Amino acid sequence: MATLSTSLSGLKSATIRRSSPKLHNTHHFSTQLRFSSSRKPSASIVAMAGTGKFFVGGNWKCNGTKESITKLVSDLNSATLEPDVDVVVAPPFVYIDQVKSTLTDRVEVSAQNSWISKGGAFTGEISVEQLKDLGVKWVILGHSERRHIIGEDDQFIGKKAAYALSEGLGVIACIGELLEEREAGKTFDVCFQQLKAYADAVPSWDNIVIAYEPVWAIGTGKVATPQQAQDVHVAVRDWLKKNVSAEVASKTRIIYGGSVNGGNCAELAKQEDIDGFLVGGASLKGPEFATIVNSVTSKKVAA
Repeated sequence: MATLSTSLSGLKSATIRRSSPKLHNTHHFSTQLRFSSSRKPSASIVAMAGTGKFFVGGNWKCNGTKESITKLVSDLNSATLEPDVDVVVAPPFVYIDQVKSTLTDRVEVSAQNSWISKGGAFTGEISVEQLKDLGVKWVILGHSERRHIIGEDDQFIGKKAAYALSEGLGVIACIGELLEEREAGKTFDVCFQQLKAYADAVPSWDNIVIAYEPVWAIGTGKVATPQQAQDVHVAVRDWLKKNVSAEVASKTRIIYGGSVNGGNCAELAKQEDIDGFLVGGASLKGPEFATIVNSVTSKKVAA
């Protein structure tokens, strides 16, 4: 596992050396890629800082019709997916039953949100119990669109995560900073504050996947460089080690989201602390989503 030692007052991009962990400052939006483009995938072991299985989620957001989703499911059913990847898709609520009843068992189904407690007189909400009744296994919580458009705060999201976990759902727990927060050097502060809200509430980290999604990269076409993403993932793992436990830091998968597509996924996947992806727009295209799932091959090295 990479270690990180830096001030929480600002984001200091780092080149991590396993033998001597020295930090080197770079510009926040440096486009320099610090990896070897000559590295060739090899079908052997998957090298990741974490010990969990590679994880790729597709967040369909508020998109789709019965017709388009039938086509998307057909494409996913016919895709060849690498076996050593957990694959999850999150349709809109109204199409969950359609997807669950037609999608191959190779791909699990997630919800995009859930209510903070047991169902009842909460107009427009969906309960964890209803999701379980449909066979849903996961739920995405804390997505930036819920935080910054709907207005959900850290504590509310933490409580929703705690309830979902207590009822047996896995949680894809989103964190990430706004553009102005990154430019102000507050990336770590924001992400750690959001992590703390989860840590203060959840009963266990066993069924949590953390999704780092810089808000400035979601749906904008901008994507963090592999090194920018790696820096934050190292910091998140280090925070878990210091504030939860070394075991949780090792086991918890930390995935990246933010304009991930078939063209950039391989280089991002090569980073040691990137354990997978949460994909938006590209997950609506079956063949491209399959390419992203299969980017796990970029992490494989000879045994």
